[in-house]
Amino acid sequence: MKDLIIKHVKLWRRENQEIHRTEGFAGSRSLVVRRGEPFKISLQLKDRPFNPKTDALVFKFCIGHLFVKRSVTLSKGASQSGWGAYMDPEGLDLHCPSILISTPASASVGTYSMQMFVITPLSRKSYRLASFTLLCNPWCTKDAVFVPFEDQREEYIQNDSGLLYMGTPMNLVARPWSFDQFEPDILEACLSLLEISPQHMMNQERDYRARADPVYISRVVSAMINSEDDRGVLKGKWTGDFKQGVDPSTWTGSGDILTQWAKSGFSPVMYGQCWVFAAVMCTVMRVLGIPCRVVTNYNSAHDTNGNMVIEEFYNEMGKKLPHSKDTIWNFHMWVECWMTRKDLGSGMNGWQVLDPTPQERSTGVFCCGPAPVRALRDRRIELPYDIPFLYAAVSASVQMVVLRQGQVVCSSLDTKRVGSLICTKAVGHPRPQNITGDYKHVTSPNSTLRSRILPNTQDTVSSNSTSQGVSVTLTLDKAPVAGVPIVFTVTLTNTETVAKKIKEHLNAQAKKYNHSPSDTFWEAQCIVNLAPLEVKVFRHHIDPAQYEDVVGEDLVNLAVVLEDLSNRQRVLACEEFSIESPQLDIEIMDKDAVKPGTQHTALVSFTNPFSVLVSGVLTVCAAGLNLGEQEFRMLNLPPGGRVQQPLNFVPQKAGNRMLQASLSLTNKAIVRGFQMVTVN
Repeated sequence: MKDLIIKHVKLWRRENQEIHRTEGFAGSRSLVVRRGEPFKISLQLKDRPFNPKTDALVFKFCIGHLFVKRSVTLSKGASQSGWGAYMDPEGLDLHCPSILISTPASASVGTYSMQMFVITPLSRKSYRLASFTLLCNPWCTKDAVFVPFEDQREEYIQNDSGLLYMGTPMNLVARPWSFDQFEPDILEACLSLLEISPQHMMNQERDYRARADPVYISRVVSAMINSEDDRGVLKGKWTGDFKQGVDPSTWTGSGDILTQWAKSGFSPVMYGQCWVFAAVMCTVMRVLGIPCRVVTNYNSAHDTNGNMVIEEFYNEMGKKLPHSKDTIWNFHMWVECWMTRKDLGSGMNGWQVLDPTPQERSTGVFCCGPAPVRALRDRRIELPYDIPFLYAAVSASVQMVVLRQGQVVCSSLDTKRVGSLICTKAVGHPRPQNITGDYKHVTSPNSTLRSRILPNTQDTVSSNSTSQGVSVTLTLDKAPVAGVPIVFTVTLTNTETVAKKIKEHLNAQAKKYNHSPSDTFWEAQCIVNLAPLEVKVFRHHIDPAQYEDVVGEDLVNLAVVLEDLSNRQRVLACEEFSIESPQLDIEIMDKDAVKPGTQHTALVSFTNPFSVLVSGVLTVCAAGLNLGEQEFRMLNLPPGGRVQQPLNFVPQKAGNRMLQASLSLTNKAIVRGFQMVTVN
């Protein structure tokens, strides 16, 4: 009898990855599959066929020093609960037998080596086969990350682009982001993140075993996205200049960040802020097979002393003062990951909050979560992880205090401002989805959807306050837009039957989303006489030339303080809002005829809404459209002037792709735009 010799092993890479929904990783150095789903390999034999009666095949699967051995059996089905290798007896070709490898739905995530032992009556040989990378499987009902709806799996695993929501609840700003999870070398960078984590370096065997649990994986990733305690991906910076790195506002996707980090030998990339941390973590989780989405919490509280109250201080002229250690960020972004929580019980399954932005330590490390969204809604602050901190972020009260010469002259409590809107990109559509009701008990989760989400809405947003004898309401007539005056109304009401003489102080300050306001850029004041029980309405406006330096990333803190000149009592009303940036218009020529492998054209246009000449650099990029990253200079565009730039692109494959463009204007805002491209 001749010996059994393996001439060649075929991995069926394209077919396996199509079945496992990992075809996006076609450029990976190893076969990429998902746990709980079998994959096929075939053996090309030399000299003689396989004899099931005399020959035996044994596989050894290794990750680190952990391994499992399984003999090949004849069977018609695979198990999702354990490792196995089997040949289907129906249609079995003994000259080129195919073997199905099954992996448990709870297998550890990572790259496995595969070894095969061939045992015959004449000999025992071993063959080192190719490696394979095993990811979580949201299509598998027994996997802890199983999602029952295909459109959600498509959005939260496969979608390589999305929108991040910035601005304010009144005026949402949708920022395009390319997650880039299928770009070259991104899978390897994400796996390296696990391999160089402190948990892995401390005890490799324990880390490999723990990687079966998405709770563990997500906590490791949350810590590794920032570089505070480890060789993490991003260094955060919120003040000063960014000359030693990249201004966080200029990043357009995760691919450049993860690639730079990996190629530098895992030195932190400079710099990140909350949306960059969250978006990069979303990429890593989607790569690892854990459903993930970026969430924005508007008016997000950072409660430093744990009392669930945020104090804000104003002077008697309505200027906000940086007196409190507690802060309210106009928006803050984190991610949600979908998983079961066997450690907490089925009631806590579903979306879990994870925040990679370094703010507070969790068990000694700068990470946050996973905290069940249901636990935040129900104030289950005794549960892990970091629920009290996150609960305050969405539900703390705000104590607003007016000071005169260091003394409190009035104060008021606002229980609704913090977490006033929580949203994420809608499934399958380029619009926001209001998920506030998932985080807190509200009368009607969708009641504020129109006024708080739709851009350019005509609805008004107002703030009001009352003290003894007088009340004030501050109302923005509509969402402010660059190039148009900011128009707002102040309504004064005398609630008593005696005449009053009132001094009105108005103050507008620019602020970053996570800072106290800077110096005043506009102010006004006047004396108002109110007859008994009289109501007076004053309309004010701020001209574009006065505010255009704060268009874009900056926000405006607008406040009015009324001073009753008879008794020196004061009352405050305030609003914070963003001014909608001008947009880049992107038009796809013959958009219904876009096909893979053929050249097409897009046209990017910009109209200058500012009162001065502007110049800038236009940058365009699009994953999957073979566009690369291109730059074009636009010089000396006059007020009202319009410029157009054609772009040529060649799609690589069918599907929806995002083409995004940003125009960095000298001494002005960064102007952005995006367009979805459907490749037929």
